[in-house]
Amino acid sequence: MLGEFAPVNDVVCDLGESPVYDDRRQVLWYCDILRRLVIRHSLKDKTARSFSFDSEVGSIGLAESGRVVVALRHEVGLFDPDSGDFRRLAEIEAGRTDTRTNDGKVGADGAFWVGTMDDREGVTKGPIAALYRVTAGGAEKKVDGLIISNGLAFSPDGRSMFHSDSRGKWIDRWALDPANGNLSGRHRLADLDDSTGRPDGGATDAEGCYWSAGVSAARLNRFSPDGKLLASYPVPVGAPTMPCFAGSDLKTLFVTSLRAGRAPELLAKYPLTGTLIAARVDVAGSPVTRFKDL
Repeated sequence: MLGEFAPVNDVVCDLGESPVYDDRRQVLWYCDILRRLVIRHSLKDKTARSFSFDSEVGSIGLAESGRVVVALRHEVGLFDPDSGDFRRLAEIEAGRTDTRTNDGKVGADGAFWVGTMDDREGVTKGPIAALYRVTAGGAEKKVDGLIISNGLAFSPDGRSMFHSDSRGKWIDRWALDPANGNLSGRHRLADLDDSTGRPDGGATDAEGCYWSAGVSAARLNRFSPDGKLLASYPVPVGAPTMPCFAGSDLKTLFVTSLRAGRAPELLAKYPLTGTLIAARVDVAGSPVTRFKDL
């Protein structure tokens, strides 16, 4: 089902994350959280361009206007890559030094869903983070008691939201009302461990299955909608962070990864760690939805 992975450009990220396919521009957007960059990779000519920001870039999404939704450390805004203009939409846990934004994605409701994470160093991380729903009118807290909010993805029909906690090591599925963004019916989809793959970023395919980046196990885990582990694929990066379906047929799977802080022996075993890699896959991904800013 999954072909051989290969790097797609020469960019090496400290913490590559949040890949999203832009079908209008035929590019893949992703970010390097620690280097404070949003990166645009052209699927046409294989070139990459980066855009710098003043803080960590936790995650990104696409807007109806063509702008890019960017989650900075404590705010979410709309970025125009042509003019360089950035307009704030909402503050997220502003003034706190112990958290920052992390994984985010636009849902079928046209809102940008973004979580935070415990960003303290040298302590045991605790459930001090949360998940937010951001619209043009601001941010609303939807789920709290999280350690590292992650794994956001939405079913093809837009009525289910997948969400994980990388330190809780679980994946949940929620019922989502795409008309108003209401959540209900929280269901534990899977409990994982370091050997099977602590859950990082996620994506869904056209069959409604959920792909989870197993950051601790150099694997991609594919789950059925009801939580059955259907397949576990090895990847040539030591700490995969998020998969993303792209291309005109949505059958090219891109994967970002984490390089900073990895052990030398891991990097020796997986020298591609930190690069953006891609492989062909037999199943198409779910189409990307865009933030309602028009």
